[in-house]
Amino acid sequence: MTLTSPAQAVAVPATHARSWLLVAGSRPEEFAAATNSAADAVIFDLEDGVVPASKTRARDHVAGFLAGGGAGWVRINNVTTADWADDLDAIRGLPGLRGVMLAKTESADHVDRTAAELPQTPILALVESARGVEFAFEIASADSTTRIAFGTGDFRRDTGAGDDPDALAYARGRLVVASRAAGISGPIDGPCLTGEPDLTDALAVTRTMGMTGKLCMRAGDTATVNRELSPQHTDVAWATEVIAQLGAQGENVADGSDLPKLARALRITHLADVFSVSA
Repeated sequence: MTLTSPAQAVAVPATHARSWLLVAGSRPEEFAAATNSAADAVIFDLEDGVVPASKTRARDHVAGFLAGGGAGWVRINNVTTADWADDLDAIRGLPGLRGVMLAKTESADHVDRTAAELPQTPILALVESARGVEFAFEIASADSTTRIAFGTGDFRRDTGAGDDPDALAYARGRLVVASRAAGISGPIDGPCLTGEPDLTDALAVTRTMGMTGKLCMRAGDTATVNRELSPQHTDVAWATEVIAQLGAQGENVADGSDLPKLARALRITHLADVFSVSA
């Protein structure tokens, strides 16, 4: 399968990508539509989205797509499985490989071992267990970790936690703090499986917790995710006014309370530039 101009070659870098669309590697008929969706990034899934009997064929589908002009990320199986090595062998060196999402990451060693097999390849560390949350800072600090993602479904199965925001607030908070302390971009939240109207409510939780991206199971959700995780027009207008008053370098700052306001304004305008949002 050849694509001459993959839509996945978008301007939003992985460090700021908002919508991450998961597509089962066993469904090649969906690959082109996914890369032409509104998603900032597409992840071809070789892990939970593919039944064991179909994994070899799924690898072939994904490898053929990434070798034939397509582009995207690949979710690979965790390092404790034989499938991990098979996944790496299938995708290593492919021109369309943008990075990998490492399933069930529980230590920095998991990231380091994957990086050693795929040099210079960005890694999204998917944290899906209590152990992963406990070692979140070490995972975030690994040299090849681009961002952390939160696998809410497996985390709930591991811990017995409910799906309401309060039950998952501690884990989300740990990933946000770990990412910030390690100096990487904010984490990617787990998916909303039910769509609207639940998606808008779920994105409010994502924003409030300080997370900056969201996994998506449906292409139709990506535009909403992008909109809700971008600065709003009113935010950009406010930021522009604050910078005009205080100066981009803080030359008109009058007291200490102006500094956090200016910092927030500068961050908003930076993200507005990245996402092409105007006042």
